Amino acid sequence: MRTLALPRGARVTVVAAQWRDAFAVVTRGRVQLELRDGEPGPVLGRDAGFWLRGTGVRALRNPGRRTARIRIITPTTGGTTMTSTHATAVLTRTHRFRGLAGTGLLATLAAVVATTLAAALAGAAGADFAIPDGGETIPLPGFAVVTGFFSIIGVVIAAALLRWSARPAPVFLRTALTLTVLSFAPVLLAGADTGTTTALLALHLVPAAVMIPALTRSLAAHTG
Repeated sequence: MRTLALPRGARVTVVAAQWRDAFAVVTRGRVQLELRDGEPGPVLGRDAGFWLRGTGVRALRNPGRRTARIRIITPTTGGTTMTSTHATAVLTRTHRFRGLAGTGLLATLAAVVATTLAAALAGAAGADFAIPDGGETIPLPGFAVVTGFFSIIGVVIAAALLRWSARPAPVFLRTALTLTVLSFAPVLLAGADTGTTTALLALHLVPAAVMIPALTRSLAAHTG
């Protein structure tokens, strides 16, 4: 067993003979695989395990700001050590996604409850939620359904970034804030009266205030 350290921006060429029977686990930071044609490949996060034999990967890169570390294991007793480590790495990576999914589910439930309650209070305060002005009224359960749907979309985006992005937390934060701002456009163009428009804009911010911090913190906690 040995440890390979990759400083920020470092690149290490893969020598096939040295990796033929080796299994590796990222123990710190993130590592990007450089494919045979020189194109950037997948980014592997902390606790991700991988083989290089027969893959054609020609180099390992560190796309992050901190030093990445890779623990390299070679079989010692009929492959027992390698198999055990591989199973542990797979289970740990699964745990990361389950942790994110659990956080996302709880945040989604909280966002649905908070948004529905806020909509009820806005209705009691005089917002009629007629789209357009004088048209059909948005029913209260509609707020719960739409909030739940788009919150789940946010969880899916976070999971994709956890799998493929070198810096999932800041990328998710920027993406989520941008999408929140863009979501104001349909409200402003819907033709509702001022009270309803103001209430709908505020209701867009309620689930964002719940989901974005929760998922950003979870992504940061599950990456090295």
